[in-house]
Amino acid sequence: MHRARIFPTVTRQFAAWVLALVASVLLAVPALAQRSAPPPPAAPAGQGLLIGSDEIPVTLHAEGRPVEGKEWLLALHFTPSAPEWHGYWSNPGDAGAGMTLALDLPPDWEVGEARYPVPHRLVLSGLMNHIYEGPYTILVPVIPGPSVKGFAGPVKGSVDYLACSDVCVPQHADLTAVPGGDFASWRAGIAPPLDARARFAITGKTLRIAIPLPESMALADPYVFVGNQRLVAHAAPQTFRRKGDLLIAEIPLDDFGTRKAEALSGILAFGDKDAGGFVFKADLGEVPTGGELVAGPKNATAPPWWTLVLGALLGGLLLNIMPCVFPILSLKAIALARAGESEAKARSEGLAYTAGVVLACIGLGAGLLALRAAGEQVGWAFQLQQPGVVVGLLVLAAAITANFAGLFELPAISVSMGGEKTGAFATGLLAAFVATPCTGPFMAAALGAALLLPVPQALLLFALLGLGLALPFLLLGFVPPLRRMLPRPGAWMERFRRIMAIPMGLTALALVWLTVQLGGRGFGVVALVLVFGVLVALFVVGKLQRSGKMAWPAFALVAAPFLAFALIALPNVYAAKAQKAHESILAGRAFSEQALAEARASGKPVFLYFTADWCVTCKVNEASSIERESTRAAFEKAGVVTIVGDWTRRDAAITQFLTGQGAAGVPLYLWYAPGASAPRQLPQVLTPDLLEQAAAGQQ
Repeated sequence: MHRARIFPTVTRQFAAWVLALVASVLLAVPALAQRSAPPPPAAPAGQGLLIGSDEIPVTLHAEGRPVEGKEWLLALHFTPSAPEWHGYWSNPGDAGAGMTLALDLPPDWEVGEARYPVPHRLVLSGLMNHIYEGPYTILVPVIPGPSVKGFAGPVKGSVDYLACSDVCVPQHADLTAVPGGDFASWRAGIAPPLDARARFAITGKTLRIAIPLPESMALADPYVFVGNQRLVAHAAPQTFRRKGDLLIAEIPLDDFGTRKAEALSGILAFGDKDAGGFVFKADLGEVPTGGELVAGPKNATAPPWWTLVLGALLGGLLLNIMPCVFPILSLKAIALARAGESEAKARSEGLAYTAGVVLACIGLGAGLLALRAAGEQVGWAFQLQQPGVVVGLLVLAAAITANFAGLFELPAISVSMGGEKTGAFATGLLAAFVATPCTGPFMAAALGAALLLPVPQALLLFALLGLGLALPFLLLGFVPPLRRMLPRPGAWMERFRRIMAIPMGLTALALVWLTVQLGGRGFGVVALVLVFGVLVALFVVGKLQRSGKMAWPAFALVAAPFLAFALIALPNVYAAKAQKAHESILAGRAFSEQALAEARASGKPVFLYFTADWCVTCKVNEASSIERESTRAAFEKAGVVTIVGDWTRRDAAITQFLTGQGAAGVPLYLWYAPGASAPRQLPQVLTPDLLEQAAAGQQ
């Protein structure tokens, strides 16, 4: 007798997981994190060392009696003990581990390749997992040899695999095959093989696969589960095109993988969550180019470069009218007018402000690209999904409001002091940082392309966004006639500054609301205590400034206790609760790939939109176009299914979907007509009757 083995699939992080597992055992940690939980090797004979065996129990079944030379099926039937436990496909993706099966069979018997159902996709912390939820069965074909005549049975063996939920537990089971089982149902659950072989080619950083598939076959949400190890970036967006009876898939390669393959195998899934699919095998060969885009990132048909440049510049320019940017810019312009007639000083001010804006935009863009390169699923304005950053912005907005109201003087944005290069530079940094949530509707294409372009081109687009934002102040510095158009300095300037405290104060109130949305009421109360302490400290600073005394050491003395209290209290009161359902009169379902697939399969039109509480444009669109009784009535009449993705907090699944649509952030509005292979992307600034017209067109 020999031990016929089917080896597991293990990810490239496996060595790190093994080290993490050993460290966890040594430290007596009771549960293992999912990223550090590989299955142990089979226990040596007679020792029976097990880490876990009850989370997903498994049984081995045999179909009938074996016959020499004919395929005989064995079935491994896995039954999770609770709904939260899941197992893994042969290639688990970016995390997890496949199974190791050892069977005691005569040496002249052949064990074939295990046959699996179509797996599901699960993204955790930016890592793609290929999993099975609920009961699932893996079939193992065996071809008995001549020794079958003396084989009395039963078949015995062992299997090692992984069970995961919030934690992962390696599983081991010693098996004895029992005759019979629901083989008809188990066969039906296995992904069938594609009759014709596919072709694949590796071009640059992309794997391209031509899969024979009838042009008439509809695909709701195709995805290729690649069986080859360390070849592709599993979490990266996949692009699909139709060219006659060929489906052409394009998948980015793993930057740290093998980047080569002699043969390819995998499963083409028609959609997520039980949508069906085919097993395919592919040979190296020619893969056609072109074809009709049916799924994947919109950058597959990216607009010309000049349109991206123009969009970035125009988007930055229009940001100057936003309520949190306009007061800062207008007061700096007035300060420039008061600075005197010096041309050199005016130009210096303009250049310093521009440098601050451009540097801030490049810095935010570089941080975004670096996080995405590290596997994080983030998008533009990602900093506003961090409660700590929002608290910092709240304190800053309150301080600027107090400055505008005359509570204290800050040279960077003061109208009573001459312009200074350091003040202009700091103002530029501030203006760019607070403007990022408003960029989406003006430069969606440019930002979406920036996330997928080479780094130098992407950073250039971020720099052009900053240049557009800084352009009005830069022109004031270099074009004297424009400065002469500004009103002459006078007492009105102080009144104007106090008026500008109103929009900045409203911005601060909006940030209070957002703080509560992100961290809960207790978190918001502590943040307000911090704001109160900072305002008290600034009041003391203002009193000292007006008496001509040294002021800022007093600020540190007064504010320090409040800051210390906030640093201790904020993490303790932060409510890391799940994102609550987005409230809408359209009664929209919360976004998930499964919800979208089910809605499209219903044959009804689908309206999918993505929003966030910190997105000004999103809220304007909702008030003017979405949350309207006339829209609700039109949707009910047309049977429109509404799905909403709330991106207020970080959500890897939403970020991945946005990237797949070529969008860097929110808002994003998609309309799926019944039977359409791809959605129609609606404008990011909605007109009041746009959705009603779309619904009427489906009747």
